[in-house]
Amino acid sequence: MNKVQSITCSATSNLDVNIPDPQGRNIILYFYPKDATPGCTTEGQDFRDNHQAFVDANAVIYGVSKDTLTKHEKFKAKQVFPFELISDEEGELCEAFKVWQLKKFMGREYMGIVRSTFIINPEGDILKSWDKVRVKGHVNEVLEALESL
Repeated sequence: MNKVQSITCSATSNLDVNIPDPQGRNIILYFYPKDATPGCTTEGQDFRDNHQAFVDANAVIYGVSKDTLTKHEKFKAKQVFPFELISDEEGELCEAFKVWQLKKFMGREYMGIVRSTFIINPEGDILKSWDKVRVKGHVNEVLEALESL
């Protein structure tokens, strides 16, 4: 997928989020498996700690998982995230971005979200993407890619 079809999603703060962004910003859309787990918390904290740099680069950050809005609100409040979390309980976004995949852990196979990040411009073009993300250093890599556009 090189272009995103327009979609409206339910997010924290009782917001409807439009992808692509109608306000002319690039979107950093990062998919993560589950709220309040170690890797997902660290990744969110890294985006939080670098939030102003993304704003300065004309970008808006959205985290996405299949958790409910209620869980997202608690996670966002506890971690003081300055960005919204999108609830994709039905898996529409996960399917559209092909991040819902077969995973293996300790010999067990199951379907789950593969940690992935996308930079989407205001026209809906995917400018850069990462899949099977390793959390350490990832946010800096995304910021560098954004600033080089």
